[in-house]
Amino acid sequence: MTSLYWKSFASACLCVTLSHPAWSAGGIEIPGYAPAMGVERSYRVQKATETDMSFWFDKPGASAMTMRGAFRQRMTVLSRDEDGMRVRWSLSADLPEGLAGLADSYQMNLLYRNSLTAYGTASLELEADLNGNPRDLSGVDQIVAHMRAIAASGPGGVPAAPQSGVYDIIAKLEANPLQIVAALVPEAQLLATGQSYQAETMEIGQASATSRDEDYDGVSVPVTSTWTLESTDATARTATLSLSEEADAAAFSQSQQPAIANLITGFAERAKNLTADQLASLKRASKSRSVELVVSLNDGSTLEASEIVTVTAGGTRLRTYTHIQREDMPASLPLPAVLTAKDLQTPDLHIEPLPSATAGPGIPGQLSTPSAPPTASQDTTVAAGNDGTKAIAPVPLEVKSAEVSLSPVSYGHGLNIVLTPEGAATFRDFTQAVLGRQTQMLINDKVVMEPWMREPIMDGRIVLAGTDKKDLEALAEQLRGPGAKILVRLRP
Repeated sequence: MTSLYWKSFASACLCVTLSHPAWSAGGIEIPGYAPAMGVERSYRVQKATETDMSFWFDKPGASAMTMRGAFRQRMTVLSRDEDGMRVRWSLSADLPEGLAGLADSYQMNLLYRNSLTAYGTASLELEADLNGNPRDLSGVDQIVAHMRAIAASGPGGVPAAPQSGVYDIIAKLEANPLQIVAALVPEAQLLATGQSYQAETMEIGQASATSRDEDYDGVSVPVTSTWTLESTDATARTATLSLSEEADAAAFSQSQQPAIANLITGFAERAKNLTADQLASLKRASKSRSVELVVSLNDGSTLEASEIVTVTAGGTRLRTYTHIQREDMPASLPLPAVLTAKDLQTPDLHIEPLPSATAGPGIPGQLSTPSAPPTASQDTTVAAGNDGTKAIAPVPLEVKSAEVSLSPVSYGHGLNIVLTPEGAATFRDFTQAVLGRQTQMLINDKVVMEPWMREPIMDGRIVLAGTDKKDLEALAEQLRGPGAKILVRLRP
């Protein structure tokens, strides 16, 4: 099942440049962004995501998960003219000192380290507008060439299969290199949110609203932004601004209906017991964003930023937190509790370092790698809430139908597999048990897919994508034979 939010969220992050409203006359003047040339600035960055699906799941381990990361990134403005600026970001996945909790609770750092390995870079040079918003990226050809090379070698020396989606990802990066920026240094745009190329004058406490439209899979969603100057600090020479954004509820709900319908279908048995009011509530969706920004009254640069984005739809909620602080300036914004908690309920990802010589890229910004060869206990058991432990052995799945068709999304051919009711139930239990881990699908003892199980598959439907229609039709013919079965298992 496709995530309700990530595609739209990524599109908004890459394509939308926030505009600053026309401030009222009189009040406090916030200078235009005028960064010092050649001076490296170090930023402490903390992030977290909270996913809550407790409406659908009874088991705590499956219903809610939190991931977080902490980083120290460095930025230098190399040059600036009347058209824009050139900026270099030096990137690191190392954990800063003095963090709350155990190092292994910062799973984003492990994923991010693998992202840097897969992209083959620890720095990015960007062309930005005069607000600091990224608009182009240098060295795209080298990054793409590196990704093609490691895809060709693949993990363990096995080349990435066309149907794995790796080459689709590479093609998308070639078409829109800013996806690389969004994956490796999203902080650049959040900092730019508080910066304006020209001086603006505001009054403390006075709100100013603007609006724009965002596109969500062909649905235009109005978004209202409200800016407020909250306070100033004459001693520190800073101003604190707030930004509140709300997507139009009706339009955003409309944009999410296909995904919500798929979610309800996936939980069909549970959905049968819902009341009319509960079903109506599931079909409503919302998205909001809250940002606080501390801006320098000396050069108009963002010194600190705190952002919370909340999306709800179909009985699920996704909330992301980001806090950025320039290290040479004192912190003034409160940190969300999730960023300082010593104990978190984190997913069991078993992330291993990605070898640079044999790396295979995955989803940008969330790259991970196969688990290390499991111990006996890791291979046979997994926590399953109050039910104790549950064996995870290879699972055979009976096939009801297998047809090759043209995808309206990718415009390539795909093998659409529908499992029998018994096979669907078995597959549902398997995918719930292995959340956050990499699996394999085998047809006639041949591995045809190695997906990471990011969410349970409830409807008994599997799509095997590929570019070779003849190969897919051959697989479909095999699966139509008497007693045809698929085997799924944890990746060895």
